Amino acid sequence: MVLTFTIILIGLLLIIPPLQKNSFYMVHVGLVILAAYYVENNFFTVTPFHPKTLMLFLVFQLISINIITFVAYGVDKRAAQSGRWRVPESNLHTLEFLGGWGGALLGQKIFHHKSKKRSYQMFFWAMMFFEAGLIYVILKFLHII
Repeated sequence: MVLTFTIILIGLLLIIPPLQKNSFYMVHVGLVILAAYYVENNFFTVTPFHPKTLMLFLVFQLISINIITFVAYGVDKRAAQSGRWRVPESNLHTLEFLGGWGGALLGQKIFHHKSKKRSYQMFFWAMMFFEAGLIYVILKFLHII
């Protein structure tokens, strides 16, 4: 299971080069791999690419990416207030696209960050609708809906 998760997450790094510069994504990768390692060594072992393994990956992925996205919003807000290095918007959008839009929405509400910038919000909502459409098409293709 750990090997499967590692292959998927590192594969994304190779396919999407901007992820290599996104330190928040690197933390996310570490969290997912550690969670998989813990589950595999303390509960059960699953064969690679088994449906149960892929479902666990999705659960770990979504929990981790939303926490990391929320933290990224908080870090960026603090940096904006103190005049330090900011998290690039492309990094925030990448985290959102990888499933962190729930953490992004929560971060926008709690930190009052990026919620009034029109260009950011337009791209954010366009990406969310695109991702929702993509999920719908995939689920339809798999005859789940």
